[in-house]
Amino acid sequence: MQVTVNAPAKINLTLDILGRRADGYHTVRMLMQSVSLSDTVTLTTVPEGSVQLWCSRPDLPCDEGNIAYRAAQLFFAQEEVTPFSVKIDIQKRIPVAAGLAGGSTDAAAVLVGLNHMAGMPFHVQQLAQLGAALGADVPFCLLGGTMIAQGIGTELTAAPPLPACSLVLAKPGVSVSTQEAYRQSDKEGFCSAFGTGAVLAALQQGDLSSVAAAVCNDFEQVLQLESIQKIKAEMLRAGALGACMSGSGPTVFGVFALEEQAQACAMQLQKELQEVFVCTAQQEGCRVIKTV
Repeated sequence: MQVTVNAPAKINLTLDILGRRADGYHTVRMLMQSVSLSDTVTLTTVPEGSVQLWCSRPDLPCDEGNIAYRAAQLFFAQEEVTPFSVKIDIQKRIPVAAGLAGGSTDAAAVLVGLNHMAGMPFHVQQLAQLGAALGADVPFCLLGGTMIAQGIGTELTAAPPLPACSLVLAKPGVSVSTQEAYRQSDKEGFCSAFGTGAVLAALQQGDLSSVAAAVCNDFEQVLQLESIQKIKAEMLRAGALGACMSGSGPTVFGVFALEEQAQACAMQLQKELQEVFVCTAQQEGCRVIKTV
């Protein structure tokens, strides 16, 4: 049996850092959005070998160091599941370490694919609960769409969909450590912009211009990266209604009313950056797209 799963990336329309818990985790309030940029995860039953993993990016691990591998281990550890041997092939398109949940969505896709192969022992909400043990973004990647994420990012509530638009995603050549970003936010003097409410209100009105004008990310204020500001400025000059960094970065997204403007912006950015994509919002998470 072979199952192919589409694994979409996500962007953060907002990211408010609310505080730090006693256990070291941070509480947040975010608006998260699935986008059409995606990886493809193909799972195939094999005669033997337990879990095997292959990835199109040779720089990524294919063992316990890969969250997708750990997702398979977690699934097979459940008492409702009879383990079987499986080969997992990940075709990467989502940039790595980019604030787009590329690893988390692959893990979510593995859970979706294995659940399908095992005869659907879990419904999607149960898979989301499993996924939370792997990472805070995994439940959202399973459910997808437009959602408010609270707590450590795993408490999800459906939000009105992002109005039709084109999105340009551009990753600069800088690396950002999520841990370091949170450490910077813990410094005295940081104050959240609390932007989620404004974007949520605009979504409820279905007003793309107001949504785009209000997108915000506390990590931008924390990190103050020149490369981020430069990309945002270029997107706005190209006609973006708004632009913002996603997650802990460094990817920046721009919101465009017209696809032609988005494509022109992407072509301009590609003169300096290697990882630039034009995509759209979508209202679903990881889904089986083919079964053989």
